[in-house]
Amino acid sequence: LRPGSDSRQEDLLGGADGLALASDPGGNLNFLAMVENLQGDSGRGYYLEMLIGTPPQALNILVDTGSSNFAVAGVPDPDVTSYFNTELSSTYRSQGIDVTVKYSQGSWTGVLGTDVITIPKGIDGSYTINIATILESENFFLPGVQWHGILGLAYDALAKPSSSVETFFDSLVRQAKIPNIFSLQMCGAGLPVSGSGTNGGSLVLGGIEPTLYSGDIWYTPIKEEWYYQVEILKLEVGGQNLELDCREYNADKAIVDSGTTLLRLPQKVFSAVVQAIARTSLIQEFSSGFWTGSQLACWDKTEKPWSLFPKLSLYLRDENSSRSFRISILPQLYIQPILGIGENLQCYRFGISSSTNALVIGATVMEGFYVIFDRAQKRVGFAVSPCAEVDGSPVSEIEGPFTTADVASNCVSSISFHEPVLWIASYALMSLCGIILLVLIILLLIPPRCQHRYTDNDVVNDESSLVRHRWK
Repeated sequence: LRPGSDSRQEDLLGGADGLALASDPGGNLNFLAMVENLQGDSGRGYYLEMLIGTPPQALNILVDTGSSNFAVAGVPDPDVTSYFNTELSSTYRSQGIDVTVKYSQGSWTGVLGTDVITIPKGIDGSYTINIATILESENFFLPGVQWHGILGLAYDALAKPSSSVETFFDSLVRQAKIPNIFSLQMCGAGLPVSGSGTNGGSLVLGGIEPTLYSGDIWYTPIKEEWYYQVEILKLEVGGQNLELDCREYNADKAIVDSGTTLLRLPQKVFSAVVQAIARTSLIQEFSSGFWTGSQLACWDKTEKPWSLFPKLSLYLRDENSSRSFRISILPQLYIQPILGIGENLQCYRFGISSSTNALVIGATVMEGFYVIFDRAQKRVGFAVSPCAEVDGSPVSEIEGPFTTADVASNCVSSISFHEPVLWIASYALMSLCGIILLVLIILLLIPPRCQHRYTDNDVVNDESSLVRHRWK
């Protein structure tokens, strides 16, 4: 494991500074009521309780900023404790449209429909939402997960089977008249990544709750509205710049994704980070299996291994493109407790992995911050989260501004080969091939009387014919 502005945006958010009020003048928003409305852990995701259908059926829904479909288990599954029974809901309406969604891990197939939802610790009221009921899945629902569906909060460009499917959050913005912004806090820093599943968190729909962050909010522009794509300028390990071309950090995209467990790095960046951590850590001999995720590292429970590892920093471009800011995570966030052995040993995993197609700011990093998805102003904000503490000490930092004079003016490729573009290109090529094939068939079937009457000098043999040369 999309946008528009509301005329009340500035009033509700307190202008450009991004300061939020605790309630909406319209009465349907109470941000304080949304505090601690999530449960879960970084290993298996954070989920929100939702009531679906009439009469309401209560389900836990995984919060995922890296996809765009709202989908729930629609039939019994050995790995889920509950599912949405459409036959028991008088307000469910099937659209009869099949849909399949594939993730970096796992996939599902289902049917699109609509029904009403309410969020007990969300905005007031009931709203009609597109819902996919999952009928078949593979490696999607896993043993031990305590959620029964997924809430895709990215843009409609990623919605399946097409961007015409209105996303959950777009439906809320339109029907509830809330500002086009939400914010997310996940509180699992320093806790077992696959523990009891009761770590807290908050999904604030329609604004920003001031009690969920300290210090300033730093914003970086959304480069393209599909995933929440941002621009990474450089990485530092223990305060030392990796000195890679900044385009390597954005190959082929850099996204903020709550549905991804780890910090995922493009292969070249990952290798450089591992080498830098191994070089700057106080551990002389270390198994390669730890870095690749195939082995755990264990210490006596009286020891805290975090002091052996360096701080990691990612620099993001500020809204003022000549400036940047950096978000930093201490080892308490990326050296993650996962398993106790006997009475004396605590084992940890490496919370960073390699990726073939993206830099993904997943839960490993997001657990250190209150993250604001300001769709109205096309930006993602980061602020230090008060719950990102281990043994009473903060494990995340934000600093800035820094100059970008030493960085390229654009670290993101101007060509984005994401799925909608690939679909268009594929259809165009298929259409062209179809036209060519049709012309060839017509040429082959033209009756002899319609063909040119050749003279003795007009010899056309197999070797010189158009078709033969076309396919030779």
